[in-house]
Amino acid sequence: MLPDTWFLTDDIEDFLAHAGGFLRSRPALHNTPLTTLHKWRSQPGAFTPGSVLFGRLESAGETQAIFYRPPTHRLTLTPLSAEQADTLAVHLTGLGHTLAGVTADHDTATAFAEAWQRHTGVTPTLRVRMHLYRLDTLTPPNPHPDGHSRPVGRQDHDQLMRWCRELAVDLRETVTIDAASWASTRFAEKSYTFWETADGTPVSMAGVNPMVAGMVRVDPVYTPAHLRGHGYAAAVTTEVSRAARAAGATEVVLYTDAGNPTSNALYTRLGYRRIADWAPYDFV
Repeated sequence: MLPDTWFLTDDIEDFLAHAGGFLRSRPALHNTPLTTLHKWRSQPGAFTPGSVLFGRLESAGETQAIFYRPPTHRLTLTPLSAEQADTLAVHLTGLGHTLAGVTADHDTATAFAEAWQRHTGVTPTLRVRMHLYRLDTLTPPNPHPDGHSRPVGRQDHDQLMRWCRELAVDLRETVTIDAASWASTRFAEKSYTFWETADGTPVSMAGVNPMVAGMVRVDPVYTPAHLRGHGYAAAVTTEVSRAARAAGATEVVLYTDAGNPTSNALYTRLGYRRIADWAPYDFV
């Protein structure tokens, strides 16, 4: 039997020709690679050929795992065993590759971060603990806040950017979000919905990524601090989740900060069920 082998390339089409079926086989768990690759292939200017290193682990002629390393040098991985993570770390260091961090399910990210430290001496630091949730049976909030949802239009762009800036501050992200930089941010490819009070005042928003392999990711959900506690986030999340299902999504997922009991309890009440823990590490 041939040994497991990592194949590396900077050709996104060649990579997807071999690994696309594997990614689509578990769309909820593979939601981040699916949406990222979709963005790179469909959004003008989002991808520079040759700028991303792709890798796939092949065993018995089948893809078993993948990674990609964009210009940020942050590695994204699908699930690996501890032994596979160590083998990948050895392979990448042997080729002289450098990394700024790794993001994956908790066990994989931790195993790789520890392996990277063993082989490079670089210290990994856990940025935040996260949960991945998948929608089961949607349960609208009760009581339901007064108001209604509506799609965010061009006339709302300034407010949308302002709320995304406030969200980035809450998440301790160092990004520039303005008219000039908007297209290059992680917020640009999404469609958004506002929740409005009866008088038409927007009080909360939710975004969704384009559907890929029957999967939609809800991201982000934001309510300004002074408007929280009224059920607006629950209402707008319910609306975008219902719309995703109505559009044919078979998987609706979202990430949460594991350290935020309020948001985790909210999504659980709405019918989301935790399917994995997630961990982004920085390499210092």
